[in-house]
Order: sequence, then structure tokens, then C-alpha cells
Amino acid sequence: MLEELGTNDQGDMIINIGPQHPSTHGVLHLVITLNGETIKKVEPHIGYIHRSIEKMCESLSYRQFIYVTSRMDYLSSHINNHGCALCVEKGLQIEIPSRAQVIRVLMDELTRLASHLLWWGALAMDLGAFTPFFYSFREREMINELMEDTCGARLTMNYIVPGGVMMDLHPDFQRKVKEFLRLFKSKIHEYDDLVTGNIIFQNRTKGVGYISKEDAISFGCTGPTGRGSGLSCDIRKLYPYSIYEQLQFDEVIETDGDSWARYKVRVGEMVQSMRIIEQLIDNIPEGDFQAKTKAVLKLPKGDFYTRVETARGELGVYIVSEGGSTPYRIKFRSPGFSNLSALDHMSRGGKIGDLMATMGTLDLVIPDIDR
Repeated sequence: MLEELGTNDQGDMIINIGPQHPSTHGVLHLVITLNGETIKKVEPHIGYIHRSIEKMCESLSYRQFIYVTSRMDYLSSHINNHGCALCVEKGLQIEIPSRAQVIRVLMDELTRLASHLLWWGALAMDLGAFTPFFYSFREREMINELMEDTCGARLTMNYIVPGGVMMDLHPDFQRKVKEFLRLFKSKIHEYDDLVTGNIIFQNRTKGVGYISKEDAISFGCTGPTGRGSGLSCDIRKLYPYSIYEQLQFDEVIETDGDSWARYKVRVGEMVQSMRIIEQLIDNIPEGDFQAKTKAVLKLPKGDFYTRVETARGELGVYIVSEGGSTPYRIKFRSPGFSNLSALDHMSRGGKIGDLMATMGTLDLVIPDIDR
């Protein structure tokens, strides 16, 4: 896991963390320069799981390429698919049925909850607390079962398509969502007792991995990473898409800029996702779940851009079309890449033992970076 590379001219120690390391949450390789236990430099080496997804999309149709994006940030697969579908629909000027709009947002927020639950358990485990991991997966399993009922999958859903969603909701969907909400609300106090109110956890995160609002902007940080530094950057609020502007929810912002602030943002976002789901679950309109579209989709010549708020931040989808059935060029602006770029700045001057708290609150999903 940790391998010493040697020393430099100043007598500093240079070590490897990864690419196979449990606390890097994937195949991320860090080359770290240390003076004793103090970090002088963190150099991320990426590309170990690079699959050339953007290039692959050029040979896929406007229906097919959406499914590839489930394999980027696989913990935000519904939201990734949603962003791609919105970009295609923007080019084709398709009107989406209201039932499909509501289903999409419900799936997005359930995805956000499932992602934050996994993050909560994994972060606690990174810092030495093993039990919370089982608590978070207890609730997350209920969401996975919901997804499996309707989508047939638990991780890479491939459910949102241009024009709406692949199929209608499972008959038990509403009942199971309500059961999940009731259970989750009754268990939140356990999360506070185990982790949030734990003085050891607070000492491991407060003042650790600090980044100012100005620096967060400079590095292009979005999502909870940016909002933990006081940056208002929730795409659902700033550039509302789908039906988000019709919903009542708060953008969770903290100003301390440290790992503790980023933790509080994500915990607060779980509460806001529940608010959104509660507003929609008893108000799913009747009607079609998918608009009528042609078998072969051809976007008009031009370029199209949409952005959505994934569990990790802003995902931008940029399509260049020459009028054919496949895109000329596709570019994804993924949140993980920009957030990772700030890791060196956040870690310098800190201790090697605090690095995992900083990385854990960035909530990195490496395939989101290695595209």
C-alpha cells in the first residue's frame, strides 16, 4: 500500500499511495513528498482505468452513448443519463411528458441519497470506524431494491432515455419509497450518535483539508466540495432543469472550508433529497412515460450543452453534431476531475494521517476522472 520511492535533494521522503489502496476508492495513484509526517506535495497520477469513453461516444448513436455514461460516476448513473438525455432533447426540441419528468427527478434524488449513504459509511471506515459502514448499507440496500424493481439493475441503471424513461415504474415503487423514507427518518439519529456527534471524528475532520471560497472557484470545485467553502454552485438552483424550479428545497452551504464542513453539507443534502422525494411521491402524474421519438435520432448541425447536479457536483455534457446519427464530438465536464485537482493545495502543510479525511470528503469516484 505504502511504498517508499526514495528521497530528494532536500532530504524529503517520497512515497506512493495506491494505485491499489482501499482509501483511494479506486485505482488512484498519489506520489507524496513528506518532511517527516508533514505533506509538502501531493501529485495525483490518473489514467489507470481510462477507457476513452468520450472517443467511444463518437461511434455510438444518440441512444447508445447515454448508457456509457453510467460507467463514469457509477454512483450517479441516473443523473449522468439525465444530463445526456437533456442535451439530446435540447437538440431535437423534444417535449417530455410530465410523468417522465417526475420519475426522472425521483430517480435522481434516490440516486443522490444512495451515493451519499455509501460515502458516509466509507468515510467513517477510512477514519477507523467500521460499524457505520454496515448502518449506511442497511438503508442503501432498500434504494437498490427499488432501482432493481423498476430498472432491472442496481448500479448502472440505463433507465433514462431521450424522450423520457425506458419503462414505467414498478407497481410497488411508491409503497417501497414511503417505507424507505419512514425507516430512514427513524435512523438518522443513529448517524448522529455514531459519527456526527463523535468527538474523535470531529477532531479528525475540523480544520483538515481547508480550501477557501476563492481557491475553490479557481480550481473549479463544485458540488459539496465547493459548497463546503461557501460557494453557491448547486445547478438545480442556479440553472434549474427538469422540474426542479417547481420544488421546495434548500441549497446546503457551509463556510468553514474544511473536511467537517464538507461532511455537514452532504449530511444536509440527504435531508433535502428526502424533502424533494416527499413532494413528488404522492403526486406522480398519469400519462405517458416516454415521448414518441424516431427510431434513429439525428441532431441538427450545431453544438449543444447541458449541465446537471450529480452527487459530486456539476456534470456538463457538450455535443457537437454534424447532422448525422452519431455525434461528431462529445465532451464531459466531470466534477471529480476538478475536485481532485485541488487535493494538493488542500493537503500541503497537513499531516499524512489527515490525507484520508481530505480525500474522503472530496468523495472521489475514479472512473468519473478517468474517462
